[in-house]
Amino acid sequence: MNAIPDRPSARAAPQAAHEARLAYRAGRVAPTAGVAPGLTQANMIALPRDWAYDFLLYAQRNPKPCPVLDVSDAGAYRTVLAPQADLRTDLPLYRVWRDGRLDAEVPDATALWDEHPDLVTFLIGCSFTFEGPLQEAGIEMRHIARGCNVPMYRTGIACRPAGRLKGEMVVSMRPIPAHRVADAVTISARYPSVHGAPVHIGNPAELGIADLARPDFGDAVPIEAGEIPVFWACGVTPQAAVMASGVPFAITHAPGHMFITDVPDSRYHV
Repeated sequence: MNAIPDRPSARAAPQAAHEARLAYRAGRVAPTAGVAPGLTQANMIALPRDWAYDFLLYAQRNPKPCPVLDVSDAGAYRTVLAPQADLRTDLPLYRVWRDGRLDAEVPDATALWDEHPDLVTFLIGCSFTFEGPLQEAGIEMRHIARGCNVPMYRTGIACRPAGRLKGEMVVSMRPIPAHRVADAVTISARYPSVHGAPVHIGNPAELGIADLARPDFGDAVPIEAGEIPVFWACGVTPQAAVMASGVPFAITHAPGHMFITDVPDSRYHV
């Protein structure tokens, strides 16, 4: 068995996150996997204040796919996770939802904050955070190696409803060599605030996934001989809730296009 690092190393300074956010603010659009390694990445969802309590309860009842790292005041677009960042501009790509349907994808959400001045923003843990430690242990992240987005799938696993919100869990998948699966489980389990250990290993049909070559979000990646698909809870789960619940208005990150914080991933290592 390959050695597993006892703790993550400091692989990047906050300056790396700052520079990445400035690039996104200037218009760069690209998935964030592998960007500013060593710094925590986060999923995002912003909802009108009238829906914020429902979502907070939904996240509390479903902490595996929706681990909350920070919540803004109504109308605010700053976060303690990166005090100089602007949540309206510093993600590479945003999704705009109206009545539960995807209305647009935009690289700048400033006008939408002006349209809805009472938005409450939730930043949710992302499995990209523990990909650096997995790579340090010699486990390839196929989507990073290929320069594409991680594959994500809607499942048949229902989340626990809360208020007006309901929906199914979304998972991300990474092919892992069979002899390294135990290592991948051990390493990711040390990060419970960013999804932690996998929710499923092996047969995707047991999750209700019909075809790994057709992800609901992100890009398909090949599974080589001797590899097993391993599935982690995913922070795109709130977007499934938006769709299933017909939420009147929401802004989210585009899948795979995360908010990069100034927080070292070691803060979430236990």
